[in-house]
Amino acid sequence: MESEQLFHRGYYRNSYNSITSASSDEELLDGAGVIMDFQTSEDDNLLDGDTVVGTHYTMTNGGSINSSTHLLDLLDEPIPGVGTYDDFHTIDWVREKCKDRERHRRINSKKKESAWEMTKSLYDAWSGWLVVTLTGLASGALAGLIDIAADWMTDLKEGICLSALWYNHEQCCWGSNETTFEERDKCPQWKTWAELIIGQAEGPGSYIMNYIMYIFWALSFAFLAVSLVKVFAPYACGSGIPEIKTILSGFIIRGYLGKWTLMIKTITLVLAVASGLSLGKEGPLVHVACCCGNIFSYLFPKYSTNEAKKREVLSAASAAGVSVAFGAPIGGVLFSLEEVSYYFPLKTLWRSFFAALVAAFVLRSINPFGNSRLVLFYVEYHTPWYLFELFPFILLGVFGGLWGAFFIRANIAWCRRRKSTKFGKYPVLEVIIVAAITAVIAFPNPYTRLNTSELIKELFTDCGPLESSSLCDYRNDMNASKIVDDIPDRPAGIGVYSAIWQLCLALIFKIIMTVFTFGIKVPSGLFIPSMAIGAIAGRIVGIAVEQLAYYHHDWFIFKEWCEVGADCITPGLYAMVGAAACLGGVTRMTVSLVVIVFELTGGLEYIVPLMAAVMTSKWVGDAFGREGIYEAHIRLNGYPFLDAKEEFTHTTLAADVMRPRRNDPPLAVLTQDNMTVDDIENMINETSYNGFPVIMSKESQRLVGFALRRDLTIAIESARKKQEGIVGSSRVCFAQHTPSLPAESPRPLKLRSILDMSPFTVTDHTPMEIVVDIFRKLGLRQCLVTHNGIVLGIITKKNILEHLEQLKQHVEPLAPPWHYNKKRYPPSYGPDGKPRPRFNNVQLNPIDEEREETEEEVRLLNSTTL
Repeated sequence: MESEQLFHRGYYRNSYNSITSASSDEELLDGAGVIMDFQTSEDDNLLDGDTVVGTHYTMTNGGSINSSTHLLDLLDEPIPGVGTYDDFHTIDWVREKCKDRERHRRINSKKKESAWEMTKSLYDAWSGWLVVTLTGLASGALAGLIDIAADWMTDLKEGICLSALWYNHEQCCWGSNETTFEERDKCPQWKTWAELIIGQAEGPGSYIMNYIMYIFWALSFAFLAVSLVKVFAPYACGSGIPEIKTILSGFIIRGYLGKWTLMIKTITLVLAVASGLSLGKEGPLVHVACCCGNIFSYLFPKYSTNEAKKREVLSAASAAGVSVAFGAPIGGVLFSLEEVSYYFPLKTLWRSFFAALVAAFVLRSINPFGNSRLVLFYVEYHTPWYLFELFPFILLGVFGGLWGAFFIRANIAWCRRRKSTKFGKYPVLEVIIVAAITAVIAFPNPYTRLNTSELIKELFTDCGPLESSSLCDYRNDMNASKIVDDIPDRPAGIGVYSAIWQLCLALIFKIIMTVFTFGIKVPSGLFIPSMAIGAIAGRIVGIAVEQLAYYHHDWFIFKEWCEVGADCITPGLYAMVGAAACLGGVTRMTVSLVVIVFELTGGLEYIVPLMAAVMTSKWVGDAFGREGIYEAHIRLNGYPFLDAKEEFTHTTLAADVMRPRRNDPPLAVLTQDNMTVDDIENMINETSYNGFPVIMSKESQRLVGFALRRDLTIAIESARKKQEGIVGSSRVCFAQHTPSLPAESPRPLKLRSILDMSPFTVTDHTPMEIVVDIFRKLGLRQCLVTHNGIVLGIITKKNILEHLEQLKQHVEPLAPPWHYNKKRYPPSYGPDGKPRPRFNNVQLNPIDEEREETEEEVRLLNSTTL
């Protein structure tokens, strides 16, 4: 029961609760009608290994005070935990960058004092390169291990090598002298399960036994994978890229990149791929690489104590993950820049490139596929493309865009239904059902029985004299003296037509099963299934164009290039273009996708067809919705992610979005020297806000700074333990100088060191377009709204996400009345222009006079409209 609760945490609950007694201002937005519950447990913290559980809060290792306060009135020593973040909170990018600059200045100022300080300075300067080197080494090694294990376990469903149990089918037959050209995959050393169990290699009995064993192994691998995920690491399921994007934008998810997640994801990824489900390992490899980067970053204080710097390492790690997933180091760097990274300075570009280089070098050294290549489906074409082929390439782009739009809508609808119905409460049963259906339908068709990467390799491969696939079963009219790489177009044989029908059935099967597979509770990537769908469609189109050119070579579009006996059309190229188009339609990637695919093929001359297909798929997909699959899942799960790609075109103002609203309770504020410890603790216990503006006094109400809830809690608890004389009636002072107090008063508590003296502020008439831009580019957690220096309200990232969601759902905010923009006093002022008295966050005076004035103006407005 405990494991079931652990597995369902974060997916099926109906409220948001912080790890502390109060919730955060960064509560997750219910973007799809379902609010995630990110309630965590002690088990996760212990598994993650990088948090320490306190009495009322969770502290990360390290942490320091705000760097801008070192010249101010500091306490005797830094307060442990101040400046760190709770789980499921958003980091303050500006504060983290200030902390890093102050650390850098401190190290530079001391490096000339001694040789030891100089050594520490050099270690700090090189720590960035060291951590990305370690990340690249680990990513490459784990990727090679996953590739080898997945290949062996995939072949285990069909048989076993008796001479060496650790060999897969291909390796088992490498050293055999009894294989033939036509049946190169058959050798005495490799035994199918039918041969081992019933002693028959052919016949109906053999087929049925192999069928049964195929289903048995598929269900066993799937059940083991989902069980490990459910019991040990619930965060190991899925692709991981939506969560990586959210984490890189500044969100904290403890345990998502921890050691247990890394170990379980590595093991279950092998099992999930070997089970034959319609998923890939490329997306989860990005998650695995980021886990490595997160773990190694804790070895270096420069990154372990600074969340913003740690995200630079994670950006480099994501580049290394794509590098080993596709054998595309440059494409990995561009993928990190284009798709996942939120903050990508120039030095991160260099380190990402280096991490991708190291990871690719390690994977190449391991050589998991035995072909001296970084990927299984590396191909080279020897025929150029012709101008008339742009038309079928663009058609493949249209197909990719339509497939992407259909898949996003269908998969999101199914995932939403899974979350909102009882079916989602039984993830193990869902995985078993999907795996059983996949295995039962996949086995009869040789193209669906193949491992997806093997299928893509076969579809990409150009037909030559050494190919024995049915896709290359042409009627051979060529001369024996013809060179190998220039085989002319030939009429299709019976095998080709049979393969086309099987590919059509495989296309339908892949489309349907991928919709239901992506999102189940096992590691599941989307790159390879999408590429397989596009490759199948592209190969079918390529064969059709090839036969059209052969039988109608005198048409004007073929006449110039496709003469009789010429090698004109390459169907494998169409498969490659279709794969890129479908992947682009689902993810809406452009530049990085083109680079990844042309790195796969090793040729630059096919960039134009790839660009045409990818851009067409993006345009077609954007016509149905601008969100890619990862952004759609981010919104479905309610992650607080502000997408920089979206445009804000509405005319609302900051006053329309800020809290409190007109009917809400007044804004909770602190005064700089008039409140006691009990007053602040009562306010913390009675409210759920993430921070509080600090004003000069109840009379002035002018802004002094901003104090975070977590910092206040930690500072007060630390002061009670370490400072004598701090009691509940002690005066709390945020000012630089302590006010004079009576002699019998208890010792005051000075908290100026935790005060943000320069919080970001906007006026109430600032357009929301500018506010959203500020939040996106500076990574703010909150922004205060003022009027002539008087605090009116606050805008958090949650408020912006809610506002954007309302605009997406066409719930436009009510237009302000005609008298809204006239010169008037803010709500915190009375009709006489003087500030209303406040006691903490309670307004004392009634506002009847202003209410009468408002009603009069509304009456005049109504009379003018009649």
